Amino acid sequence: MATNTMPLTFSPPRLLHRHRRREAKPQRRSATGVSLLPRRGAASAPRRLYCAPSGGGEVSAPPADEQQEQAAKEEKEEYTLLAITGSDFNEVIMIIDSPATRYLLLDTNRNVHSVLPKTGVWTNSYWDEFVSLPAVVPRGPVALLGLGAGTAAHLMLKFYPWLQLVGWEIDPKIIELSRDYFGLSDLEKATESGGSLSVRIGDALSPSAIIEGGFAGIVVDLFADGKIIPQLQEVETWLEIAKKLMPDGRIMVNCGGADAAVSLADDMGLSSWVQNPTIKALCAAFPGQY
Repeated sequence: MATNTMPLTFSPPRLLHRHRRREAKPQRRSATGVSLLPRRGAASAPRRLYCAPSGGGEVSAPPADEQQEQAAKEEKEEYTLLAITGSDFNEVIMIIDSPATRYLLLDTNRNVHSVLPKTGVWTNSYWDEFVSLPAVVPRGPVALLGLGAGTAAHLMLKFYPWLQLVGWEIDPKIIELSRDYFGLSDLEKATESGGSLSVRIGDALSPSAIIEGGFAGIVVDLFADGKIIPQLQEVETWLEIAKKLMPDGRIMVNCGGADAAVSLADDMGLSSWVQNPTIKALCAAFPGQY
């Protein structure tokens, strides 16, 4: 996403010491008054990777005119600070509102962790890709490891209202705020088709983060301080996650990050993917698989 006044970063929680709770009255801010830092490549169309022994793969980028149109819209937006607080897990938690989108910001770097579009359905970021998972897995429950304010859950239940989602979030304060500001409580109610979101507060990688019969699909979106958590760079972690799948189930993972060693926005070649430590771990755990 290219913009001079409001770059955005998409990355989840930071584990820090307890921070004193602070509530803020809504404040009007211009686009230059709130700094939302960019995570490289996050707002462009998600790349697709094929992990094969030969190292084959392909990368796609969004049209330049779409990037320019999105940047022009953001430059005109004004932002309102709805709330600011902290928790045992996140030193800073902010809720920022605009006419088009509501944002959950975490960390002292103000990384955007979740969004709630108001004027449409799509986020124009990697969350939109998660919607494709239910179409390529068996019928069954889907796990969201790293729920945040429920961006992926909103999208999935919009297009698959029968879907049973189970989302893990380590920070109870985020769940509390998401119910108040992001409509998370609405997702916890059954739809007319029987689908809903079940919220679990705790470690998404815990051995207890399972259900009987396994998951049809697992979405992994786990970050700390703008970086993928170190456990996801270990082969054993992915093998343990795979054990939580039912037969023919699949895993979908967000491998980006604000502090990634390789910038996918700057390097669109294959080498940028294979140098990503999480990709390396995935390819070692699941050789020759998508």
